[in-house]
Amino acid sequence: MNKLPQAKRTQILAMLCEGSSMRSISRIADVSINTVSKLLIEAGEACLALHDEHVRNVKASRIQCDEIWSFCYAKQKNVADAKSAPSGAGDVWTWTAIDSDTKLMVSYFVGDRGAESAMILMDDLRDRLANRVQLTTDGHKAYLEAVEGAFGADVDYAQLVKLYGGEGGKGPEVRYSPAECTGIKKRRVEGNPDIAHVSTSHVERMNLSIRMQNRRFTRLTNAFSKKLDNHIHALALYFAFYNFCRIHKTLRVTPAMAAGITDRLWSLDDIVAKIDELAPAPAKRGPYKKRVK
Repeated sequence: MNKLPQAKRTQILAMLCEGSSMRSISRIADVSINTVSKLLIEAGEACLALHDEHVRNVKASRIQCDEIWSFCYAKQKNVADAKSAPSGAGDVWTWTAIDSDTKLMVSYFVGDRGAESAMILMDDLRDRLANRVQLTTDGHKAYLEAVEGAFGADVDYAQLVKLYGGEGGKGPEVRYSPAECTGIKKRRVEGNPDIAHVSTSHVERMNLSIRMQNRRFTRLTNAFSKKLDNHIHALALYFAFYNFCRIHKTLRVTPAMAAGITDRLWSLDDIVAKIDELAPAPAKRGPYKKRVK
């Protein structure tokens, strides 16, 4: 079985993590687009396994959660008229939970913006934490039942509700600019959260990083995901790279090192090693038989 050299694979993964498009990677690395796509799938599965294996028993004090929008194949309003829309086409929401102190991405989930997706995120977050935390979300109603179902009373939970004013004007700038935030409300929901630390600033900054470094999130282009599985794999690769391989400029270590779940700086070679570990063993070939004419 043909296999790319390790240096070539790490080069491709590095470009994927830095927001390069798959076709530009295929041109720069001098490989086919199918090779890049196949490596993304393999890396995504490896990174999902690495996150599930290593991001456990996280000792945190403050967790912030949010969700970021994107779409697959077509925007939700256009799916009905889209030609041959695959399963998973339409709006896609990435739910995230980040540790405010170590900036570790503790949990994430790709789904819709409904209550079931919120419950999946919170159940996964609860299973990865080692202690009681202060939790902050925005005012999205789906969080209320999800947090109650996952944590019960064993959490200090508050919501930060943003108040928005009118958009003002009807020019094209309105379409691409959010409404002005005119104020916030901090609302205690469960336990005894410290109101001074009720914030979603860190997770919203993470949303910017996701959109800046994932080509699939670039607005007003045709770089959006065409398959939901590839979207999930690209995010899994990015979050593994963010947690384990990239030094945070403020912390001077990786988030995983700051959180104490690893004691060394990982590289993309570790992800390639996990890909090889998960690869199925090559099938044995049968005995060669000479063809008789």
